[in-house]
Amino acid sequence: MARGRLRIYLGAAPGVGKTYAMLKEGQRLRSQGTDVVIGLFEPHGRRPTMALAEGLETVPRRSLTYRGSDFTEMDLDAVLARLPQVALVDELAHTNVPGSRNAKRWQDVEELLAAGVDVVSTLNVQHLESVNDVVEQITGIRQQETLPDEVARRADQIELVDLPPEVVRRRLAHGDIYPPDRIETALTHYFRVGNLTALRELALLWLADRVEEGLQRYRAEHGIAAPWETRERILVGLTGGPEGETLIRRAARITAKTPGSELLAVHVVPSDGLADADPAALAEQRTLVEALGGSYHQTTGEDTVEALLQFAQAENVTQIVLGASRRGRLRSLLRAGVGKRTIDGSGPIDVHIVTHEEAAGAATPLVRPPHPTRGTGPRRYWSAMAATVLLLPALTAVLVALRGHLGLAIDLVLYMLAIVVIALVGGLYPALIAAVAAGMLTDYYFTPPVHSLDIERLNDVVALVVFIVTATLVGTAAGTAARRTYQALRATTEARALSRLATAMMHGQNLPTLLELVREYFGLTAVSLLERDRANGPRPRWYVVASAGERPAERPYEADVESPVTDDLTLAARGRPLSADDQRVLAACAAQLGLAHVHGRLARRAAETDNRAAAERTRTSLLMTAGRDLRSPLHSAQTALARLREPGASAAERDQLLDSALSAVHRAVQLVADLDRLGRLHAGALDLYLRPVDLDEVLAAALDDLGPGRHTILLQLPERTPDVIADAAALTRTLTALSADALRHSPEGRPPTLTAEVLPDRLLIQVTDGIADNTPPASAPDARSDSLALRLARDLTEAMGGTLEPATSGPAFSVTLIFPTSAHRCE
Repeated sequence: MARGRLRIYLGAAPGVGKTYAMLKEGQRLRSQGTDVVIGLFEPHGRRPTMALAEGLETVPRRSLTYRGSDFTEMDLDAVLARLPQVALVDELAHTNVPGSRNAKRWQDVEELLAAGVDVVSTLNVQHLESVNDVVEQITGIRQQETLPDEVARRADQIELVDLPPEVVRRRLAHGDIYPPDRIETALTHYFRVGNLTALRELALLWLADRVEEGLQRYRAEHGIAAPWETRERILVGLTGGPEGETLIRRAARITAKTPGSELLAVHVVPSDGLADADPAALAEQRTLVEALGGSYHQTTGEDTVEALLQFAQAENVTQIVLGASRRGRLRSLLRAGVGKRTIDGSGPIDVHIVTHEEAAGAATPLVRPPHPTRGTGPRRYWSAMAATVLLLPALTAVLVALRGHLGLAIDLVLYMLAIVVIALVGGLYPALIAAVAAGMLTDYYFTPPVHSLDIERLNDVVALVVFIVTATLVGTAAGTAARRTYQALRATTEARALSRLATAMMHGQNLPTLLELVREYFGLTAVSLLERDRANGPRPRWYVVASAGERPAERPYEADVESPVTDDLTLAARGRPLSADDQRVLAACAAQLGLAHVHGRLARRAAETDNRAAAERTRTSLLMTAGRDLRSPLHSAQTALARLREPGASAAERDQLLDSALSAVHRAVQLVADLDRLGRLHAGALDLYLRPVDLDEVLAAALDDLGPGRHTILLQLPERTPDVIADAAALTRTLTALSADALRHSPEGRPPTLTAEVLPDRLLIQVTDGIADNTPPASAPDARSDSLALRLARDLTEAMGGTLEPATSGPAFSVTLIFPTSAHRCE
């Protein structure tokens, strides 16, 4: 059965119209005769959205009970049994209720796609895993429901549902997104214009990257090498030399002049490792590139210019920035420099040659001339064979022309020199072939009888034998030395690659970054780490743990090169074929990546366990504190209500008892509300909006929140107090809780005191009980320090960036709060 197609409506924030667009698409498909059902959609009380769902068949939801509460989720089995052509499934990143078939809704969608059902779904950009930390920086809220980017990338179509921030806020104010009781909070917190603008830009950029991936895939499938200037991409070539910073800054200025352009930097590492640059210099230049908003890359190639141009074509580069040649005139005459060769081969790509202080100096060049002791390989072997075929006949022709002027000894020495050169280039076997050929040429042309392979003189026979033996020994020694040099260089390069990977692991780099290092080192197109899930029926499924590059393999059989780590973990690569030595190094890298994956999983599990243990300890402590604090008001209410049942009580006594019971119940309700606030605060669900707050307004609101009755609190405030940086509602609740707690523990006739003191850039607020030195405290200081009111005040204060310190002075108990003040203080 063919796999279904996934279509996602992507939005920057709730309320932009994703669900509406999904239902509208469903109605369009239905009008064309397509079998469409609603697997699940969330109307959130929006009447236009609910009206658009009319006429579409809806699969009933499945009911689940979790911790005593009833929930509904999409009935996956019912949708699979119905097997429509298209299923509409809202909120792709949603986390299913425990007890569901899958933990995440996108996993339900994967099963529908595998069954051949096309799915239309919705997604907010803040739920993508890769941008979760950025969204937290923007909004101050960390999203708990996230979706792996790879799931969204695999979608066959992604459509952006976009609205300007002002329109979204207007829809929110009109009640089209949230109910009335949530509008004010949403407008001043998550739905601020700055937040919506940043999230909108994030969605546009993420989608632009996906469009870019599609474009690159299309160009690769159709063999299009010429760059398409959809946007400017400026590539700067780095050698690791001192001119690197000059080139980077010049390329950055070019990038800045073109809005929407992209800066890339690349360093070509020779495949033999002989011309590697200073790692420290490259590290500094990489830091500079990333600080200027660019990206740093490394690629491997035998020829620097060829590797540079291949990278530029693969990345659709439009301009290349290179430094002026550091080669002298003589060397430039012998071989063209990198800049000249890049210009000749760049085609439609513009090349900028930037002058610098190191131009034409003695610094290390970008490309070194061939070294005579480089390791042998296919190219060098056939070069040596070609030299044998061409050099020996040419040398023989010269010696024949000089036959009357040179003796046999000189002829043999010259042949020996040619054989040594061939041995240094190609190793043992070309040297042996050249020695035999030179011996036969010497016998045929220079030993009597000439033009015959017969030898008349014994001296000539001995000389010829010694020549062949000597040539064989020299060729063997030269070939062995070249092979040892190649092996040493290869080992150095492998050690450097593994060391670089290990260093990145020690620095805590994530798996995609490590995979990118492996991809760049081997010059591959894409690399992915795959894990097999054996628990999913008789046919195990493979999942992409992490990937790097374009179109990474999602199954082992889709890869060009596979390096298994364990039975259930493998490294799959796409790109050029690798030699046996490269595959051996890739296997070592795969083992390190597998170790990093296992360590990361163990670290995540340990962190989750620690978080759950800490949350459980906090929850237990809160429940114990709440139970202790609730005992007193509930006992007071129970006593007052019991006395009300006694006959003979006057009307005044009954009113007093009712007031006492009402006050106790009010206090118990307030304690439960405080417990709820603490739970939401610890769960990260309590939004705080920090801004300059007037203390006088907050105190007035706190006194009003104390409820009915006579509440006397002595206020000692300076004439002018600066605004404090806090959340107005949270600060009001903090002062209300502390004031109510102080009132309960202060004796009649001695009200508590609230004082404020202006400090440099801070404001100190102190709430003190009205207990005299000779008055015994109503409760022990330790119990007061662990009350629910104090815990709520402390957690709220610390969440707002302030500090809270309780203290005892004799029987009196005081609480000191310190908040930062705004920059514009009253003088």
